[in-house]
Amino acid sequence: MPVVDVMNLEGKKVGQLELADDVFAAKINQNLLHEAVRHHLAGERAGTHKTKDKSEVSGSGKKLWKQKGTGRARVGSIRSPLWRHGGTVHGPVPRSYDYALPKKMILGALRSALSAKFAEDKLTVVDDWQLETHKTKAFRTSLGKLNDKHNSFLIVESGENENLDRASRNIAGVTLVPPNALEPYDLMRHEHVMLSRDAVARLTRSLSASHPEVPVQIEPAPHAEHKHSVAAPEHKTSHKPAHEATHAKAHAHEAKPHTKHAAAKSEAKHAKPAHEAAKKPAEKKHGKAKSKPKAKKG
Repeated sequence: MPVVDVMNLEGKKVGQLELADDVFAAKINQNLLHEAVRHHLAGERAGTHKTKDKSEVSGSGKKLWKQKGTGRARVGSIRSPLWRHGGTVHGPVPRSYDYALPKKMILGALRSALSAKFAEDKLTVVDDWQLETHKTKAFRTSLGKLNDKHNSFLIVESGENENLDRASRNIAGVTLVPPNALEPYDLMRHEHVMLSRDAVARLTRSLSASHPEVPVQIEPAPHAEHKHSVAAPEHKTSHKPAHEATHAKAHAHEAKPHTKHAAAKSEAKHAKPAHEAAKKPAEKKHGKAKSKPKAKKG
């Protein structure tokens, strides 16, 4: 495992720290670094270029002269791309140059960039960035004590540090970024990298395969909390003694037969006697028999 010295703001060694092999001593992949830097620069392009085509340039749309009989070349508009001050054909239009790069490639480029800085002895671990004041002069003095060979520094600090933020933002060549926003382009652009102890731990959890990242507990959204806070309607339960419950069950069983008898009685009332039902078809037959025969035509 690679070992690095831990320094304080006075430039004195206060301890040592073991770094992960697969993060700070990995094999440097030049192709990954190139792709990561190219991806970052492409995303920073504004893409606001624009030229006017035939329909957007100023000028009349009238046909200048008739199609035939003049001896001149035929022309339909003064805004033709063939003419001076005419429109531009296939010119640039506003667009985004950003493109997707696989996450594994970005993480691999980060490992390569950190390993390159460590191999070139351009990486410093600071014990703590607790500044007494937000003044730039005091911070610049601390940077000189930590490293006086380089002019550009990339400071990686996790958490909110107002004094460090205000003291470093007014110095040319000094950039402050959190560990979760660190990019290979930033590491390659600056000459020296300074990491805090906490930043080293976070980068190791994120980039090392043997140190998986600890999952973060996400708080529910306000509307979700409101939904969960609404209590479900409570079911009313009667707390009756055991003997009363048994009596109630017995009455319920007794009530069921009564309801069945009542339904049977109502059906019996509406039902007609069998002899009356049998008379009806007979009456219909007799009615057919009594029909008068048709008279013969004379």
